[in-house]
Amino acid sequence: MKKTLINEYLNPETLSKISNLELRAKLVVEGFITGLHKSPFHGFSVEFSQHRQYNPGDSLRFIDWKVYGRTDRFYIKQYEEETNLKAYILLDISNSMSYSSSGISKIEYGKYLSAALSYLFLMQRDATGLCLFDSAIRKYVPPKSVNSYLQILITELENSIPGTDTDVGSVLHAMADRIKRRGLIIIISDLLDAPEKIISGLRHFRHGGHEVLVFHLLDQMERNFEFSGDIVFHDLESEEKIRTDPWFIKKEYQQNFNLYLDFIQKQCRENRIDYKLIETKTSLDVALIEYLIKRNRLI
Repeated sequence: MKKTLINEYLNPETLSKISNLELRAKLVVEGFITGLHKSPFHGFSVEFSQHRQYNPGDSLRFIDWKVYGRTDRFYIKQYEEETNLKAYILLDISNSMSYSSSGISKIEYGKYLSAALSYLFLMQRDATGLCLFDSAIRKYVPPKSVNSYLQILITELENSIPGTDTDVGSVLHAMADRIKRRGLIIIISDLLDAPEKIISGLRHFRHGGHEVLVFHLLDQMERNFEFSGDIVFHDLESEEKIRTDPWFIKKEYQQNFNLYLDFIQKQCRENRIDYKLIETKTSLDVALIEYLIKRNRLI
């Protein structure tokens, strides 16, 4: 498959034309890895799914000398029962995630990203788990590191449908209480909830020693508010409807929305939580690069 065609599969709108979610995940990761080789990030060790880099104190008898001969670097043979880390993907499936101004919805993008991350985790022998939530935890699949586990995760993603209203903060607290072993927590959500509650839940993970990466997923219209004409705004969770001319409220909306974003970003920085704002039109490799930057700081 030509490189340009592979890279096209990083485009979320192209992915939406493929019905099989597992195939989407595979195409995204293959396109992503192909792009890494010609990018500033080519040093990331995604190729060695059965090896990890040698660390001082490791036994020399586990060094793979064939890999050393090819790469001039020391890698340790990693056996199937060994795992680098435990990763937990928390995907928001509340009704607000079904919004789309054009192209694909936030929940569709979230599923693509969750599937691609799961594929990449398992390729690197990382134990991977999944939590689907709205106002409560709707499905929890505990982490495992066997390749066959991907189909279980994909099936849960495919079967999930937009749920009820959002209670991000309460769900984060509930998951922080449930997860005892330290790991990498990845939250994929539009974070349309009280920001103080969200930050409180994120802090709970940090207090438990977890590393946290937040993908704040938004539709571009939620940020720029480029609506025109007489419009009825429909709250997908409360069912409330308001008819208005967007011109009259655009300035105040954008001011309030920017204050909200500034608060979330500032609190994440202060609590050493990695945060990335992603729009549904964004190529998926942007999020995967953010994950690899995070992961390579942990190993």
